[in-house]
Amino acid sequence: MHKRRGCGLPFPLVCDSDVMQLSISVEEEPMICQGLVYNVSPYMEYHPGGEDELMRAAGSDGTDLFDQVHRWVNYESMLKECLVGRMAVKPVAVAKENHEKKPLNGILLKSKLPDLPAKEISPSYDWFQTESLVTIVIYTKQKDVDSESVIVDYQDGCFRAEIVINDYSYLLHTELSHEIQEDITARVAEKTGKVEIILKKKDNVSWKYLGHPLENHNSFTAHREKGLYYRKCKLVSKVDVTHDTKLYCLMLPPDTHLQVPIGQHVYLKLTVAGAEIVKPYTPVLESLHSDLQEPLHPHNKYIYVIIKIYHTGLFTPHFDCLQIGDYVSVSSPEGNFKKSQLQDLEELFLLAAGTGFTPMVKILNYALTNTTSLRKVKLMFFNKTEEDILWKNQLEHLADKDRRFEVEFILSEPTCEWTGKQGRISLPLLSKFVKRSLENSRVLICICGPAPFTEQGIRLLKDLNFSQEEVHSFTA
Repeated sequence: MHKRRGCGLPFPLVCDSDVMQLSISVEEEPMICQGLVYNVSPYMEYHPGGEDELMRAAGSDGTDLFDQVHRWVNYESMLKECLVGRMAVKPVAVAKENHEKKPLNGILLKSKLPDLPAKEISPSYDWFQTESLVTIVIYTKQKDVDSESVIVDYQDGCFRAEIVINDYSYLLHTELSHEIQEDITARVAEKTGKVEIILKKKDNVSWKYLGHPLENHNSFTAHREKGLYYRKCKLVSKVDVTHDTKLYCLMLPPDTHLQVPIGQHVYLKLTVAGAEIVKPYTPVLESLHSDLQEPLHPHNKYIYVIIKIYHTGLFTPHFDCLQIGDYVSVSSPEGNFKKSQLQDLEELFLLAAGTGFTPMVKILNYALTNTTSLRKVKLMFFNKTEEDILWKNQLEHLADKDRRFEVEFILSEPTCEWTGKQGRISLPLLSKFVKRSLENSRVLICICGPAPFTEQGIRLLKDLNFSQEEVHSFTA
């Protein structure tokens, strides 16, 4: 903890042409900039450079230091509510200001927030600039924020940043005052929950303000109330997976930052015969092979989806007719699966039918890679025929490579050459498959497939005495 150098220091101030002496208390940290005295203590936690950097000017005239580092920053607006007065050595009358409470740049007044649980802390934002960059800093004050929680888009001059915090979304939405380059960088300090979004100026000019607020700018609302937001993504490849299923790769716009969290889905939207058709899909990885040193495409710039083509369907035939280079609208992620459900897990059971395998791909990869307590992962994969099995060779290769992973293929319409298990989801099959290794093992069971499959599976798992917290179901 820094010693407050402002303790007991008298500062001569000018107020309505009268000189007065103000003694700064031990709780306050004075700083002089351009002849103005500011109590910067309330600004400590918001300063992008941190408290140590701000303390360099504490108790002294920081004008020269400020000009060296932040000469582009509109500090008068940023620190307006921290202003104590003007130094008497520069006797310029200070105009009376309207003391009605206003947000400090982007610091949201609590009175404008929805009713939140007491443990929730209202986010806020600020911004500063250099000759070539504009940095928007969002203070979430939450320790569980990571890069997957941050969604940034820039379309037609409109900047949109959404920070997902538990079941809430903090939204910045503004028409920027100047054009920017397409490349946007987002950084997250996970220990403090501070998010930095760095914009590259198109012209090296000083911005007087960030932009004009748009709908729901600087709002903090329940995540389910925000609606879906779409951006245009380019189709860059499609590869056959089975006789009727393909792996599609969609490239995000260069000025979009989006990483779909594990177990969550996006909506794809097409306009067909004048009508918009929307379908949800869970993004997968490019491949199950974790031994690939460099992925073909960076995960934060591309979205992969496995889609089964139904020739009589309303959506998939039209989607499959897209040519490489065509565009499709992709929504922001949705879903209630939390990565924290995989923490400290000892046994993970995955029950999938058909394309219900897609939510399991990232879960399987993440658990084997990041859950150090994990002893066993088992996948029971139900399909009609052997040629319907998605990534069969990759799954078998993974089972050979990682002794913690086992996979069983169950077919309902096998050929006579099939030597594996057959049938449909049933109590005899599940009772052997999801058996705990130890009585008190920490277990999670994920299930996804057609609605009848999932509903039946949940009933059977309940009969096997698994609790509601130990079962997570997805909708295929």
